[in-house]
Amino acid sequence: MMFNLKRNTFLLSALLLSAGVCAQNKSVQNLPYKNPKLSVDLRVKDLVSRMTPEEKFWQLFMVPGDIDGIAKGHYKNGIFGLQISAQSGGAGEAQQLLSYNTTENALTLAKKVNQLQRYLINSTRLGIPMLVFDEALHGLVRKNATAFPQSIGLAATFDTLIMAQIGKRIAYEAKVRGIRDVLAPVINMADDVRWGRVEETYGEDPYLTKVIGAAFMNAIEKENVVVTPKHLIANVGDGGRDSYPIQKTERFLREIHFPAFEEGVKRVGIRSVMTSYNSVDGTPATSNYWLLTKTLKRDWGFKGFVISDAGAVGGANVLHNTSKNYAQSTVQALNGGLDVIFQVEYEHYKLFKPPFLDGSIPMARINDAVSRVLRAKFELGLFENPYVSENEAEASLTDLSAKALAKKSALESFVLLKNNQNVLPLKQAKNILVLGQDAVEARLGGYSGTGIDKISILDGIKSRAGDLTKVNYAQGSFRESKKYTVIDSTFLSSKNGKGLTGEYFSTTDLSGKPVLTRTDKQIDFMWTLYSPNEKLATDNYSVRWQGEIKAQKAGTYQIGLAGNDGYRLYLDGKLIIDQWDKASYHTRTEGFDFEAGKAYPVKIEFKEPKGNAYIKLIWNYGVEDKEAQVLEEAKTMAKNADVIVVTAGIKEGEFLDRAMLSLPGNQEQLIQEMAKTGKPVVVLLVGGSAITMGNWINDASAILNVWYPGEEGGAAVAETLFGDYNPAGRLPITYPVHEAQLPLVYNHKPTGRGDDYNNLSGEPLFPFGYGLSYTTFEYSNIALAKQAIKANEGTTVSFTLKNTGIKDGEEVAQLYMRDMLATVTRPVLELKGFERVKLKAGESKTISFKITPEMLQMLDANLKTVIEPGDFRVMIGSSSRELQLKETLTVKP
Repeated sequence: MMFNLKRNTFLLSALLLSAGVCAQNKSVQNLPYKNPKLSVDLRVKDLVSRMTPEEKFWQLFMVPGDIDGIAKGHYKNGIFGLQISAQSGGAGEAQQLLSYNTTENALTLAKKVNQLQRYLINSTRLGIPMLVFDEALHGLVRKNATAFPQSIGLAATFDTLIMAQIGKRIAYEAKVRGIRDVLAPVINMADDVRWGRVEETYGEDPYLTKVIGAAFMNAIEKENVVVTPKHLIANVGDGGRDSYPIQKTERFLREIHFPAFEEGVKRVGIRSVMTSYNSVDGTPATSNYWLLTKTLKRDWGFKGFVISDAGAVGGANVLHNTSKNYAQSTVQALNGGLDVIFQVEYEHYKLFKPPFLDGSIPMARINDAVSRVLRAKFELGLFENPYVSENEAEASLTDLSAKALAKKSALESFVLLKNNQNVLPLKQAKNILVLGQDAVEARLGGYSGTGIDKISILDGIKSRAGDLTKVNYAQGSFRESKKYTVIDSTFLSSKNGKGLTGEYFSTTDLSGKPVLTRTDKQIDFMWTLYSPNEKLATDNYSVRWQGEIKAQKAGTYQIGLAGNDGYRLYLDGKLIIDQWDKASYHTRTEGFDFEAGKAYPVKIEFKEPKGNAYIKLIWNYGVEDKEAQVLEEAKTMAKNADVIVVTAGIKEGEFLDRAMLSLPGNQEQLIQEMAKTGKPVVVLLVGGSAITMGNWINDASAILNVWYPGEEGGAAVAETLFGDYNPAGRLPITYPVHEAQLPLVYNHKPTGRGDDYNNLSGEPLFPFGYGLSYTTFEYSNIALAKQAIKANEGTTVSFTLKNTGIKDGEEVAQLYMRDMLATVTRPVLELKGFERVKLKAGESKTISFKITPEMLQMLDANLKTVIEPGDFRVMIGSSSRELQLKETLTVKP
């Protein structure tokens, strides 16, 4: 009886609440901001005037979330938007979607979006819909969304039309799921190929990035999906390191790093931008008034909203030391011009909300930020049509129409770097040996979804080869050498259980009493941004771990420590490793005879006097020499092969910058050993950045860069290898001979002396714009429509392009210019135009490029945009190094 009474009381309360909400929403429906006949500006102004400070804050806060947040009361005051969960673990810009819910698809996601929108529309005071967002650099980062080639591969197509087609498809796949804001593209300049995120970019050239990026962004915005290009600005700093401080001049930023963003604002009409983690001229990009307010919003006239990279607002406390706490970081960011705070956890709101309520941020600035967000929501039609068609979402589950586009874009992206004696396309090969992990893994690159039925390189070759050609596979190599493994708790024990007892000291010499004692399951720590514990400073501590270690099998094993020293290792009461002087990252091991099942005392001492600590306890127990095994298997199988195809890949990505650009693991050794067989060796490079090849380039008969080719990549690779498609991709980045040449870009300014070192050429291995074909092309008959023009005039340059080979093919003709004499230094070469041209064998075409006044502009000594009179060298060719045709254009005073 009591249960029924409680239940009836609950139902009555729910009905009364529902009636109240309905009455409230009915009155809301008559308010001006709900009237679609009014202008967006009037609707925004009306809605902002009705909002509380609390509601305004939530329109400026974006996080990952899900429908369970409704029951928890997370969205009762509304929210800017959500990245709806599709994975276990964290999400957001700083961490990709790594593991997907097996039941998620477009329909289930659409249902989640509708449920969340229904709650926000019907159960919050003002009924403001949310903006669902997600990543989409080269395909939506969701399960069963189309995975196109990685961004750097798309840039290698030098094809704006296909970029527009891909952008339109991504917009469709986003909208059908209810996603209306895609955090893409990355239009940062990849001016140092050591940067781990080169793969996400369109390369090193500002013009290529501007036009490729604009084609992609414009296609998405035309479908009424918001694009959020990133990261403003210059996300790679000294040494090719991610988010390193930028100390570049305003001139350099305006000439190289700004053009793609400015194009997006002024010509595409983008409605959002994401900031970068780095500081710019001493101020974090996320709170940089000159960057976000003066340049972006005032000078360029940006009307959209600026969001932070994930965690970047609070990151100023830790990374840049320019604010004393989260509240001050928030004030600095909003006053600097940031509009939306992007965090990776809902509970972080507690850190950022107070300044919105206590007057620390001027209400005019808050209202401006909120207005920018609401304007986009009105423009998207979310107030009138907040829900997704679940029927369309369901129909999309069987829509495979984009796979043809995925394959076409992959085919266009491949860059043929070498082809000695026309080894490619493959002819009359009866036995093909395919080697390498990347032959079977079908890696898609960073910020990728799962793809739809992705095709590996091995499967693609097998399918295309048919019954008459035998295709065998062996791994042959590893991308990562694994000689040691971290010792886990299975082998470690202490008086407190599995693992080792750690004593943490607030001194660097283990003196005094420990401020913390705990049991660590294994010693595998990377304390980069934080100390081991809040009781310790980041730059002054030491740790002593003690316990016992036991091997289950007898043997002599290498045991030791890896880390950025100083460290000591005691085993069985003896000091076996002493690296107490802090120098750099070291791996030190010593051999030790273990008896089976016997416990040996172990002690580790570690100090950190600076910060940025790494320490691992490692051994080679259970680690077999698998590299030698797989290499020997490949050598045996190579005896019967007619041709050997080696897939070789690199390790890169966010927070994975590369100091060395050589192929990792034992992949180079594999190529060298295969060359010794005397068989043709075709190397397929899988990755998103430059690779040095000094140790093996002469051993390879042919080299084809396939980047991360997307879900149809395996089929596209096979068609290219067998000659069904003639490759025509071009390098959007410069490949150095050696890391010592870096940074190395084609469009640098003149030097005071030469380009060479006394022991190394200054020329690259492969220049920007480079790429071979299975046929040959001839450039001739360059002609300027006008030899001399006024500053406000344009002209046309034309030439003849002929396919002089016996195969049909495509050529990417490239237009470069150089200002011969200027009042300030100008680049030695600048890309100003390109066209991808199809020609049948023996066919000729007349190709024309327009030369516009914009191409002749420069920044003078006062950073004013001008066109100076004088001569301009006009150059046309197949790469930035092979410029077959040249003319001189004069701009009259």
